[in-house]
Amino acid sequence: MGIIVQKFGGSSVADATKIKNVAKRIARTHEEGHSVVVAVSAMGDTTDNLIRLAHEISIDPPERELDMLLSTGEQVSIALLAMAVSELGYQAISLTGTQVGIITNGFYSDARIQSINKARILSELERGRIVILAGFQGVSIDNEITTLGRGASDTTAVAIAATLEANRCDIYTDVEGVYTADPRVVPNARKHNQVTHDEMLEMARLGAKVLHSRCVELAKKFSVHLCVRSSFSEAEGTMVVREDEMIEEVVVSAVTSDKDQAKVSLLGVPDIPGIAARIFQAVADEHISIDMVIQTTNPKGTADLSFTVTEKDLQAAIKIIEGLKGEIGFDSVSPDKNIAQVSLVGIGMKSHVGIAARMFQALADANINIQMISSSEITISCVIDETETERAVRTIHDRFELGGASS
Repeated sequence: MGIIVQKFGGSSVADATKIKNVAKRIARTHEEGHSVVVAVSAMGDTTDNLIRLAHEISIDPPERELDMLLSTGEQVSIALLAMAVSELGYQAISLTGTQVGIITNGFYSDARIQSINKARILSELERGRIVILAGFQGVSIDNEITTLGRGASDTTAVAIAATLEANRCDIYTDVEGVYTADPRVVPNARKHNQVTHDEMLEMARLGAKVLHSRCVELAKKFSVHLCVRSSFSEAEGTMVVREDEMIEEVVVSAVTSDKDQAKVSLLGVPDIPGIAARIFQAVADEHISIDMVIQTTNPKGTADLSFTVTEKDLQAAIKIIEGLKGEIGFDSVSPDKNIAQVSLVGIGMKSHVGIAARMFQALADANINIQMISSSEITISCVIDETETERAVRTIHDRFELGGASS
């Protein structure tokens, strides 16, 4: 019946009981006649605990050794899951990223998959085995273990599905699908039956924790049939589909939030051509991504420039900017970690007007101040004070009446 790729996150394999339940789900899929390939994350909080341990040993752990350490978490979970499947009477084999041949570009902690050697997987499937792979990791052409970034077991699963031309890739998590907002923040958030690749990509990029953004990019690029489902229920989940496969277009699909943001503000920057380019090129050279940018011009020939980065990149960004002070001659630079980004996402924004006005008015009515704004064809994002995050999400969700029955 073809190949089904399944991915189980850390919460799904957090202890022995959950691992056994996952094994039963895998076995059922195998019994239906499918060849099954499974990508697995580290158990529960294993990765966080390993990172914490590393920082107890070293203030600034070497990137290579950190990746070597973190890759061990998945090795534990795949071995235990293979044992659990075997206990049910099925043949299973666990494989690391290196054993599979997931070749990466060699960037530690944020590597990109360059190629996958599918020969080993296909050979094991032909022998009737269930193949259980370590997510989140690969090996460079220099034979160095690399990791793909937090949450990137999703990306491993979709990349494997694309390589094998699988019938479907099911991402199992601790929620029943993709919602109009985080159900822990908005109790009446509505589960979608379908969302588009573009909507899901924006949700992931803007703070929704359901899927890793790169996995959505790969699913769109290689037309992988992707479904987000719960490990703990039999609910149908949410299909991530092409825009032309949507049964009904909705104007707004979700409200997301991201507290992992920080703002860098430069005051008194010379208002002359080339200055912004010099600043942002220096930041880009250190592989730091910038999201929002706002510049205001002052009467005295200077400007104030602010931009956002992820909180983990803040100190590196500040160091880079301070290194440019003598060359550029700005007055000062200051960080702000007490911010969050709230965003509205919807494919229907392309053809509907007034969405931004309604969002801004909702925040104004709640007396929530907007510090920065950015928008794209299907998103509107605002930077606000971090303490207002949950209230802002609920306010926007209510204003657009996103709660209710599934769609």
